[in-house]
Amino acid sequence: MTTSPQEQAPPQTASGGHPQRWLILGVICLAQLTVLLDNTILNVAIPSLTRELDATTADVQWMMNAYALVQSGLLLTAGNAADRYGRKLLLMAGLVIFGVGSLAAGLSQSPAQLIAARAGMGVGGALLMTTILAVVVQIFDDKERVKAIALWSTVSSLGFAAGPLIGGVMLNHFSWGAIFLINIPVAVLGLVAVAALVPESKHTAGDRPDLVGAVLSTIGMTACVYAIITGPEHGWASGQVLVSALIGLAVLGLFVMWELRIDNPMLDMHFFRNQKFVGAVAGTILVAFGMTGSLFLLTQHLQFVLGYEPLDAGLRTAPLALTVVALNFTGIGAKLVLKAGTPAAIALGMTLVSAGLAAIALFGGHGYGGMLLGLIVMGAGVALSMPAMANAIMSAIPPEKAGVGAGINGTLAEFGNGLGVAVLGAVLNSRFASLVAVSAASLPAALAAADSAEEKARISDAFASGLESSQLVGAVAVLLGGLVAAALLRRAERAESA
Repeated sequence: MTTSPQEQAPPQTASGGHPQRWLILGVICLAQLTVLLDNTILNVAIPSLTRELDATTADVQWMMNAYALVQSGLLLTAGNAADRYGRKLLLMAGLVIFGVGSLAAGLSQSPAQLIAARAGMGVGGALLMTTILAVVVQIFDDKERVKAIALWSTVSSLGFAAGPLIGGVMLNHFSWGAIFLINIPVAVLGLVAVAALVPESKHTAGDRPDLVGAVLSTIGMTACVYAIITGPEHGWASGQVLVSALIGLAVLGLFVMWELRIDNPMLDMHFFRNQKFVGAVAGTILVAFGMTGSLFLLTQHLQFVLGYEPLDAGLRTAPLALTVVALNFTGIGAKLVLKAGTPAAIALGMTLVSAGLAAIALFGGHGYGGMLLGLIVMGAGVALSMPAMANAIMSAIPPEKAGVGAGINGTLAEFGNGLGVAVLGAVLNSRFASLVAVSAASLPAALAAADSAEEKARISDAFASGLESSQLVGAVAVLLGGLVAAALLRRAERAESA
């Protein structure tokens, strides 16, 4: 990876990487794990929050969404600030803000206080998610970067798998506030380690900050993510969702026009002329689409159809994440990318994700065995494809824009997550409504309104059929997206070699 004269880079060894790069990777992944654990732990704490804070359903939804909304809206701006003012500096700032937000959340006495604290944690989370990947790109050379990014992406899966288990154990022994207060010692440890080990790197260009671009991207992203988050609750055709979506799209359109006009844009729109970048973008969105959408449906299936409690349902989705962890910690995914190339790794990985979704649809309808098979196959696909696509995005962007690249990667994943829930949820609801004539808005309500055991069985079967249809739609979308992404990346590699 070449370095711009205006890029202040960390020291390199003869092999091209920072001498303490693996230790630094461990430190920053610990910080990232704290952020990710906090989201999944909160799911388990919902009953306690409802009972002890007298929180309404709307309060709980905002406790969940405030963090995601703020973080998503700030990702591009945080990445640009990290490139300009220093990735180490912004990483430390993110740890401080996240730690202070966790303290405020743990000591909250009302739903409003907790929602505000979660929003503050979202600011810290945006800084951490962008600077961590940017630092990884800076301290590893081209040869080792794929393996490092694979380990970085594994932390996301580990957080997903461990969150419900850790949350359940903690809530059995402590009050709900402990799930936030436990972040503080980890944040302090991370802050000390980052200060001592992580080298500073930044783009030292003298151009003025793109403040207009920062404001437009934050408003536009926040409005779009708000529409995606609230769509399932209020209905996609509701005025609240449509107005938010239209505002978001309009402001993002202004953002694109502004970025094309100025000399030193926050986000260089010419990146989207790079076929390697576009291919990785398409793949990132569609893997997030398939994985998040399917897990959204799976948790409903496990609870409503197979009868598991929420914690048990969460634990039964863990094999997907544990498969990702196992394959990436052994280095299999990175070895495949280096040996077969990025396009082949993405094509194989997304084919496996698609096959896993199809297996869940066809074999997981009436028992956990078929679902387990699908989750493991999906995990193998994610382990192969996600690190390859993150590396493709980061390698297609100049090193002085590493923070922006990390922001783009995170933003695309958020969009994919929201679209997966929206589209696959809509397919489920449409199929369910076509099979049974019920006016209830959810399966539990429909079952409660049923007059007989036969009608309840018919409603449950219709819901299971809707799940099958939605999983198959997701499987087709992921497969086609993977093939398109791989073809674009292959074409880009051929053009580069020519």
